[in-house]
Amino acid sequence: MPEEPAGTESSPGRRAGDRGRYGKLSREKVLVCALEVVDRDGLSGLSMRRLGAELGVEAMALYRYASGKDALLDGLVEAFFLELEKDLRDLEKDLGAPEKDLRDPEREGGPRDGPADAPVPAPDPVPAPDPVPAPDPVPDPVPGEAPPGGWRDDLHRIALSAHGVALRHPNVVPLLATRLLSTPMARRPAAVLRGDERILALLASAGMSDRQTVAVHRAFTAWLLGHLLVDLRAMDDDPEEPDPAFRIGLHRISAQELPRLRATALAMADRGGPAELAAGLDALLDRFG
Repeated sequence: MPEEPAGTESSPGRRAGDRGRYGKLSREKVLVCALEVVDRDGLSGLSMRRLGAELGVEAMALYRYASGKDALLDGLVEAFFLELEKDLRDLEKDLGAPEKDLRDPEREGGPRDGPADAPVPAPDPVPAPDPVPAPDPVPDPVPGEAPPGGWRDDLHRIALSAHGVALRHPNVVPLLATRLLSTPMARRPAAVLRGDERILALLASAGMSDRQTVAVHRAFTAWLLGHLLVDLRAMDDDPEEPDPAFRIGLHRISAQELPRLRATALAMADRGGPAELAAGLDALLDRFG
């Protein structure tokens, strides 16, 4: 039987294919799998070879969707922001949905117990309501200052949604700082830029000047990122250890050299969570009105 030439479909020398165990590859499939690897094994566990093995393809096939490890890391940041976008869309749908009808059926003409022809008692007389005082006039917003209203609520929703995504993917959180430090703005993933646009647009729609919009955006982003990095930093020395002091490795911290750190280490190991994030954000935004 004649030998097949190199490069045919059944020969070992063929070009790396992009059909793996999950079907034909796409950028979305590559990023989803990379996120799963990092969630499970950390950033150090991610490589093109490892990702190819997870997807059931040769590592070379992945270079069609990510030019290298750095592009893959940028893709993880993109996946984080895409997930944040989805969570915010779902939240906005929930907030815009009609409220459930919580009326008492017996008071609102709904079904009643008893026979259908039972006499309906006359309602009690309704007392006349007290006169409602006229509301105070709403002052016009001062140019260049943010009026009170929904923009703070919107920022809280963005911050809490980002916190939720970070809890699902804590190993990706360091990339939110390191990749954005090394990637120029115009070259960042579109989902990252849309996140900035969302914040800038809601601040501008609240009547802020460009200068104040940038100041609030910068302060908000710094607080959110700083809180996530501090709240989700590694604290457990032995995660399987049931005793809290041994779990964080308290015995490794010198009481003579670091007395205050040792005394507060257990409290520092506790996460501040959404409540601390929201309280700090309120304190920060108070200076902007």
